[in-house]
Amino acid sequence: MQFGILACRFFITAIPLFMLDFTTHISSAIPSSNQPSIQWSGLSGAATGLAISQLGRQQSAPLLVVCRSSRQAQRLEEEVSFFQRAENSDSSSRARLFPDWECLPYDVFSPHPDIISRRLGLLHTLDLKPQSIILTSVANLMQRLPPASYLRGHAFSLQIKQRLDVQRLRGQLQQASYAAVSQVLACGEYAIRGGLFDIFPIGSTQPFRLDLFDDEIESIHYFDPQTQRSGEQTEQIRMLPAREFPMTEEAIRHFRQQFRKTFSGDPNANEIYRGVSKGQPPIGVDYLFPLFFDTTATLFDYLPKSTILLLDDDVADAASHFQAETNDRYLTVKGDLERPTLPPHELYLSTNDLQDRCQYFRQIRLTRGQATPGKSTVYHFPCSPPPQLPVNHKAPKPYQELTSFIKQFDGRIALVAETAGRREALLGILGLAEFRAKEVASFNAFIEDNDCRLGMLVGRLDQGLLLAGAPAITLITESQLYGDQVLQRRRRTTSHTDPNAVIRSLAELNIKDPVVHVDHGVGRYQGLQHLDIGGNLQEFLVIIYRDEDKLYVPILSLQQVTRYIGGDSETAPLHKLGSEVWSKAKKRADQRARDVAAELLATEALRKSRQGQSCAFDEASYLGFCSGFAFEETPDQAVAIGAVIKDLIAPKAMDRLVCGDVGFGKTEVALRAAFVVVESGRQVAILVPTTLLAQQHYQNFTDRFADQAISIELLSRFRSRSEVATVLKRLQAGSLDIVIGTHRLLQSDIAFKNLGLLILDEEQRFGVRQKEKLKKLRAEVDILTLTATPIPRTLHMAMSGLREISIISTPPRNRLSIKTFVHEWSNQLIREACQRELRRGGQIYFLHNEVSTINAMAERLHEILPECEIAIAHGQMPERRLEHVMREFYHRRFHILLCSTIIENGIDIPNANTMII
Repeated sequence: MQFGILACRFFITAIPLFMLDFTTHISSAIPSSNQPSIQWSGLSGAATGLAISQLGRQQSAPLLVVCRSSRQAQRLEEEVSFFQRAENSDSSSRARLFPDWECLPYDVFSPHPDIISRRLGLLHTLDLKPQSIILTSVANLMQRLPPASYLRGHAFSLQIKQRLDVQRLRGQLQQASYAAVSQVLACGEYAIRGGLFDIFPIGSTQPFRLDLFDDEIESIHYFDPQTQRSGEQTEQIRMLPAREFPMTEEAIRHFRQQFRKTFSGDPNANEIYRGVSKGQPPIGVDYLFPLFFDTTATLFDYLPKSTILLLDDDVADAASHFQAETNDRYLTVKGDLERPTLPPHELYLSTNDLQDRCQYFRQIRLTRGQATPGKSTVYHFPCSPPPQLPVNHKAPKPYQELTSFIKQFDGRIALVAETAGRREALLGILGLAEFRAKEVASFNAFIEDNDCRLGMLVGRLDQGLLLAGAPAITLITESQLYGDQVLQRRRRTTSHTDPNAVIRSLAELNIKDPVVHVDHGVGRYQGLQHLDIGGNLQEFLVIIYRDEDKLYVPILSLQQVTRYIGGDSETAPLHKLGSEVWSKAKKRADQRARDVAAELLATEALRKSRQGQSCAFDEASYLGFCSGFAFEETPDQAVAIGAVIKDLIAPKAMDRLVCGDVGFGKTEVALRAAFVVVESGRQVAILVPTTLLAQQHYQNFTDRFADQAISIELLSRFRSRSEVATVLKRLQAGSLDIVIGTHRLLQSDIAFKNLGLLILDEEQRFGVRQKEKLKKLRAEVDILTLTATPIPRTLHMAMSGLREISIISTPPRNRLSIKTFVHEWSNQLIREACQRELRRGGQIYFLHNEVSTINAMAERLHEILPECEIAIAHGQMPERRLEHVMREFYHRRFHILLCSTIIENGIDIPNANTMII
């Protein structure tokens, strides 16, 4: 299949498009009625995003950019947005991504409500006022959509002074598939409480609160769903349906008629048919949405005829691949009688249909390399692939490639840092090489400042740029230096388990489970038995011990029996009734407990007897630092922060445990504590168990402290001897404020001038020797321990009052719930799960906890997923190799990490959202 090939004479018009006259010449490189199809060639790196942004600035006609994949569309949307930044234009001119469902064709899942909200919001906006630049994947373009009449007919507005029939509105929202809740937290939800009406409309990024006076809307305000506090006022809100198909009575009747006409058999035996009939559409019904309409539409139908299509060079191949995938999926699932399926042509355009639809619009074919000979005009951009300037940390001068390029390049250079913290780090590196880079707000500001030869800006840009001209211009991104990609930090959750061993119900015990009697030791539970005691029938719990001895425990004495938690139940010991083994073990444990208690009491007494170094608290500077936090604190997080600050300004040493799930905001607590201590003139040490965690903390701290006069260094075995020596000298001299490191921080050659705070991440991962050294510090400095899974001893100490504890149990805003499925092994299921994750640009953990067979499993996965890059990680690998694999996974160098449970000692991988066990 070919796009944009017309029956006319082929010729090439080479128009040099230098950056400085880009805006004047780009207008001539567009298709016209005489030449409706042209090519842009030579676009390398981020030049595609730059060209699209410049075209969108000059053209009043909408632009539809069609990419080969959703991931490429998202990346290109970031590029275009980067170059559009700081432009004075209304919201309709900015680049917008039309998102993918993030489901496979004929999937058993429905798309997430947030995705539906973004899609319907954009479709409705297109129907009202065409956007300037829309980006999407070719698969999305082939997907059939609800007709524009559906959104027009089901959209309505609510405005101030409007009279409102609450009961009628409630029924209207129910038919639009909105969910009635007690508290509005997510899109598609509403709550009515007296004279207040809260609603989170589809297509909106914020919820609204309507204040009713009798039956009249008195005011409309934005509100924060987390704090429930009202914000700015608005005059009107737009309401859209919550699904891509209607659920009115008429629509349900239409669906039932079409279902009976399309599928054979008894419809009442089908779960989907019954669910829709009841007004409760089940998961996965989205792939039957055409049955709700007489006709469907595509994205083409929402666009005016003046729209210009920009087609990626690989779109034709991607469309053919998607069509083949859809046909294969249809053949796989069409035999499932429980989930009837429509043929592909009712859900998607064919490649031939797609080609025909494209011919109605002007087209620009985007070619990254040289133009392909054909029958269309070619406009060539004098761009070159951006230079790769890899940083070599093992070399004496790690940034030699970068500094040499800056010296030799005859043109203007702009470096793009992903965050403010990385910007400061790069500025420091350039300063050491005696380069002075000027900070600029945007790429446009850099272009307009002709005197700026070396600029530095912050933004999300994956690829660099090299434009010929007089002078030449280049953009250098961090991916050219480090190979990293900008990672959006996505939150994940883990489950909690109750460590309490007390048996609350006999239903918790299975026959032969090991149990512990407080007086007789470990035995095996044998069930319940009734015995006649003095003419009374009583029930006893039976425990069998060594030599088949049995102990009968009255049910009333059940509190004397606890579950065995000393290890694997299969290897639990079996004590002998009447022997001294158990009593001696209890005595040893009792003595050890007394020793620990004495040690803890001594430490606690020392802490309280010594006059601590209370921190000075400058509220103005503290609030200024807090303003750099991009999120709203959760209630638990705010309480934990307040408790830590209170401890720091108190005249005694702090020893506080902050316990919270992954992604709940423990690091922000540590950041604010470190700020208060450093502002008081003391040093902070952050101790972590692995080099990777140290690197991650270093990244977070440098980002947050980028605008502060606070020095931060990393200390690990990956630093050179000279670098380590420099860090040690600065620590001793007091010129270094914060040091982040592994157990290297506990070695004898480490000396602080004025250590004020030790932040300990995941204490349970340190060995006995390291913990002995930590004990000595507890009475001398403030200690803040962060953990998601505290060891029982630490948790017990906190619960007993020997250590202060703060628990962060409130999840962050917009955190998606985790879906868990249990299924027997299926190659098809594994392939679908992985493809679903990869289509949205994510990565996969595949947990296989048998090291002896992990290579065989890798071969099996290669057979199931031949297109995927797979790496192996387990605890028997050399440590450097393991850390290298984890680092490569973090930087998205491969798709699947086949691993053992060693991953619990790794770092947070924001892009990994699927785990197969």
